[in-house]
Amino acid sequence: MISLFFLIIYMGSFMLMLLVLGIQVKCFHEIITIGYRVYRSYDLPWFRTLSWYFLLCVNYFFYGETVADYFATFVQREEQLQFLIRYHRFISFALYLAGFCMFVLSLVKKHYRLQFYMFAWTHVTLLITVTQSHLVIQNLFEGMIWFLVPISSVICNDITAYLFGFFFGRTPLIKLSPKKTWEGFIGGFFSTVVFGFIAAYMLSKYQYFVCPVEYRSDVNSFVTECEPSELFQLQSYSLPPFLKAVLRRETVSLYPFQIHSIALSTFASLIGPFGGFFASGFKRAFKIKDFANTIPGHGGIMDRFDCQYLMATFVHVYITSFIRGPNPSKVLQQLLVLQPEQQLNIYKTLKTHLIEKGILQPTLKL
Repeated sequence: MISLFFLIIYMGSFMLMLLVLGIQVKCFHEIITIGYRVYRSYDLPWFRTLSWYFLLCVNYFFYGETVADYFATFVQREEQLQFLIRYHRFISFALYLAGFCMFVLSLVKKHYRLQFYMFAWTHVTLLITVTQSHLVIQNLFEGMIWFLVPISSVICNDITAYLFGFFFGRTPLIKLSPKKTWEGFIGGFFSTVVFGFIAAYMLSKYQYFVCPVEYRSDVNSFVTECEPSELFQLQSYSLPPFLKAVLRRETVSLYPFQIHSIALSTFASLIGPFGGFFASGFKRAFKIKDFANTIPGHGGIMDRFDCQYLMATFVHVYITSFIRGPNPSKVLQQLLVLQPEQQLNIYKTLKTHLIEKGILQPTLKL
């Protein structure tokens, strides 16, 4: 599995997006199947059909938004796509409304309460799977490093927490997971911070990992070529006095992203495990050991990715709050889809603004 994952990374961002989509669909299937097994004896009409229909609707909405944001120049060349993008939200709402009406029509008098339970079940499952996977893809567009460091930190925390707990564990951590120990939890935290710091240093060297993923219409493919931002350029930092005495040096060279990696690793090791605790409580509620048996000896896909969903949300919030600034390429894409008159007005306004700031010299009228 590790070799396959490395191969997908080598194949590029598009294959990683397909991987995320595949994992999303499988996780949704595993959670919905649990509800179907529990309530199958009630013979609820259209439950599975409507669940998958809502999955398609929500995916259509989110991936349509992604196409509109990142593929504007491509959409501009295709008239059919222009129509779909222009009325995308209306079409998405109409599709959802059709599913909503089908649900109302499927209500059976003796199963009202149970059917509303399952309706809520489907929507919570969509929130957990589809929304989070959409955020993973949004993170991926910021640069592959924002995808690889967080997920590898969660994996590292799982492994090191298990090892520390196995060899040194004595104190139970939480009743939901009796095998989890404080020793494993603390050992996993320090190991994950160190791992994330080193992984951030290694990946920050390569444009392939740090450049935002952009779609180039002239070559009809995704590209990861850019001048790395300051976040991925070595900077000198002064050391605290106590470290100067230990290391016998005044400064140290680091990538600024390494400092951000500490925040990502801290979340992965301190908060990320609560996704696993949540999944454990869910399985105990329905008296099942695993979500599925997709991976022999390891349960289902959801069993392996229960912590990753919390991580995806945190990374997206972190990027939008502390990292992301104005995106010139995205603004340019939006300008290119405007009418020529609108583009000319923006050009005149921008020219006037630059002249007022002294960046451009005013043209002399003859």
